[in-house]
Amino acid sequence: MLKKEKPKEVEKLVNLIKGYSVIGILNMHAMPAKQLQKIRDALRDKAKIRMSKKNLIKKAFEKAKINGIGKLEKYLKGELALILTNENPFKLYKYLKKNKTPAAAKAGQVATKDILIEKGPTQFSPGPAISTLQKIGLKTTVQNGKIAILKDKVVCKKGEEITPEMVDVFSLLKIEPMEIGLELEAVLENGTVYDKNVLNIDEEEYLNKLTRAIHQAVNLSVGICYPTPLTIELIVAKCFAEAKTLAIEASIFDKEIIGDLILKAIQESEGISQKINYSNKKLR
Repeated sequence: MLKKEKPKEVEKLVNLIKGYSVIGILNMHAMPAKQLQKIRDALRDKAKIRMSKKNLIKKAFEKAKINGIGKLEKYLKGELALILTNENPFKLYKYLKKNKTPAAAKAGQVATKDILIEKGPTQFSPGPAISTLQKIGLKTTVQNGKIAILKDKVVCKKGEEITPEMVDVFSLLKIEPMEIGLELEAVLENGTVYDKNVLNIDEEEYLNKLTRAIHQAVNLSVGICYPTPLTIELIVAKCFAEAKTLAIEASIFDKEIIGDLILKAIQESEGISQKINYSNKKLR
């Protein structure tokens, strides 16, 4: 980009930033142009992706003067782009995460998750493949004339560098442990920055926690007799049951519990009768 074009680029970025409620930083590392275009097309009515130089984006942040935008500067690293949208940032993150595709690993890449190789048979006959597998610590044997892996093993932990030996094994076993896609590093919404650790929600875990919280809240409300539209019927039922129990224990005559009082009297008389019979037997 020519020097004279840089101020115009900054102005374009400022106008874009001011035109959307959510501003995000994308990690574009190793993103194929074909897949990027597909995602751009899919997001056409929802978000805009804008690639530019880091120093120009930083100047645009300064000129835009939006509340909290300076907090995004620390995410301006590596190969990046802006993503601008009025959509919910959590929905945007979920969409981008779903649109990642498996990819082969290259030596020197950093694993984005633990890479596990599971135990079980392979299609390979004994030979050089055994040595290739054992170089990364896989325990092998021969079963029915084929090499078998004896034990599950995490061969590369999240954050570790992938070695050439690992790449050889992944290629041999036709494993694609990497993912290609846009990585949303952080977004700014209403002055608050959400990084990918916050945006990456486990929906099942979230729903389980929400369900557990509701149950606990209902139990607390009923336990302390704090009425709400959700718990008023349970509280009334609890109070009725407790009042009924108290009335039966105190033998208070009421049409609602007369049957219970009669049953109580029968049980007590039977208990007394059993005691009398037992005492008579002892006297004999």
